[in-house]
Amino acid sequence: MITSNLKGERGVARVFLTGALLVLATACGGETSGGSQGSSGDGAQGEAASGTPAAEATRAGGMEETTAAKAESGEAAELAQAETSQREIQNMLPADGKRPDPARPLPEDPPEGIEVYPATTNKLTEGPIEYDRSPPTNGEHDPLWQNCGAYERPINDRHAVHSLDHGIVWITHDPGLPAGQVETLRGYGEEENVIVSPYPGQDAPVISTSWRVQLELDGADDPRLREFVAGFRNSEIAPLSGNRCAGGVGNPEIKPAA
Repeated sequence: MITSNLKGERGVARVFLTGALLVLATACGGETSGGSQGSSGDGAQGEAASGTPAAEATRAGGMEETTAAKAESGEAAELAQAETSQREIQNMLPADGKRPDPARPLPEDPPEGIEVYPATTNKLTEGPIEYDRSPPTNGEHDPLWQNCGAYERPINDRHAVHSLDHGIVWITHDPGLPAGQVETLRGYGEEENVIVSPYPGQDAPVISTSWRVQLELDGADDPRLREFVAGFRNSEIAPLSGNRCAGGVGNPEIKPAA
């Protein structure tokens, strides 16, 4: 009789102990083998409750990442992918026989509004040339380049494009631009590796062009002009960057300072 009672009491104890263990396991939230709780992310577990600071922070972080992705996919990202093409000649020495000036890396934060155009060719030709845009940014060009400086009259596209091939920045302006603004632009003609000239029929009062890159501006005082000249002079995507612009054609009224 005593033995039967002991067995019954032990059975009840086992049942009680098993139930207690099950309750404890449920309360622990199903811990994974790696020791992290609720890491599967299913259901409500692992997610911040709506309206809580954690949920707001998560949403804000997602918005910031989306904004950053959009910025990276814009002008800077497009410029970062630009490089010289195998169809572009890159091994011609400057006319003075000296070594080229070193090419400069493209700006990581280019001025807003630039347009980057595809690589084509930089072959020399004495025949007729048709460019896709005005002013042109790249393509075939004349064997002779345009000398740097500021000009009072328009220059030939075919010579200017050859200078762009050398890493020159070409600033063009509407012939009707106010005299004060023209004078401001002509000051750039005193700098190295810059050409300034009027360009009848262009779509903006001022346009700044380097090999494959162009920026339309509302006037000579736009701060983006200085950014463009500083960032794209002797650009690394100009196939013959650093070949300079003396000994070609043209006699500018304002010449680069010696």
